Amino acid sequence: MSRGTANGADDVNGVRGVNNAAVAVAPRAPLNVARRPDPVTEPPVVRWILTGVALLFLALFLVVPLVAVFYQALNKGLGFYLESLADPDALSAIKLTVITAAIAVPLNLVFGLAASWCIAKFEFRGKALLTTLIDLPFSVSPVISGLIYVLMFGAQGWFGPWLQDHNIQIIFAVPGIVMATIFVTFPFVARELIPLMQAQGNDEEEAAHVLGASGWQIFRRVTLPNVKWGLLYGVILCNARAMGEFGAVSVVSGHIRGQTDTMPLHVEILYNEYNFSAAFAVASVLALLALVTLGLKLLAERHMSAELSAARDVPAYAGPITPPASAAATAATAATAATATHAPHVSQQHPLKQGEL
Repeated sequence: MSRGTANGADDVNGVRGVNNAAVAVAPRAPLNVARRPDPVTEPPVVRWILTGVALLFLALFLVVPLVAVFYQALNKGLGFYLESLADPDALSAIKLTVITAAIAVPLNLVFGLAASWCIAKFEFRGKALLTTLIDLPFSVSPVISGLIYVLMFGAQGWFGPWLQDHNIQIIFAVPGIVMATIFVTFPFVARELIPLMQAQGNDEEEAAHVLGASGWQIFRRVTLPNVKWGLLYGVILCNARAMGEFGAVSVVSGHIRGQTDTMPLHVEILYNEYNFSAAFAVASVLALLALVTLGLKLLAERHMSAELSAARDVPAYAGPITPPASAAATAATAATAATATHAPHVSQQHPLKQGEL
């Protein structure tokens, strides 16, 4: 009887304890506390004003001129537009522009890869000087760079008499146009790759070197795949600048119509002759090239973002996959489990506790 009374008292105490615990863990009602405004976020009015100013700037300085170029090009009809592009001088300018870009861009590609790999992966004397020289075309006017080539390879230049004696012409010819274009465009590839390679570090290259890879194998299988989209981005910018260069090419070309005129120079000649529709027709080709360049640039950026996202989503290594057990091993596992089920309670304790017992 006393045991039943004690058990009843324990049950009552247990119920009280549960009720007290429930009361203790009961959630509190949320307090009506006013949220503080985020000091980083601007008011909506400020955001609308900034967005409107940016859109207005883009419309006035980018969209309206682009629309005006195509409107003026097609002002006299599609037939006159096609005739202007089929003109022999226009075709010669287009051909020379493509040839110049086809020579300058691959050379700048090779130089940009070599310079960026050298600057980002190695330490040597003169590294800061090399980096400064790469930025030189950004700080020098294209007209000045063209004048430098005239002073070096012109008839009265340093190498002019020697070139005339060997019947070699650089200034007022295609070689001078190519050299001037290379000078003004060679920083683009290097300047895209140097920060990218510096951010990636040397860990993968060092690991490949430890595993026995040669320098060419490290460059081809490790370095180049990591920078391929940045390389494409730099090539796109370099090609756009090469096709649209005016200042340096204008100095070294001599404006020989049908021979040394690129597309920008041909547009200037037509405009000075008051042939506005033909000038805008050739200019529309440059505008189309610019739009294609922007499309390729967007594609390269999208692929780069997708590649980075895929690299972040790779699951962590979970260890080797366990091979399927044989029939005998499965039977042995089942027998062990059955024995453990019917074993005394002591056998199911922790091994340390069994040893202590």
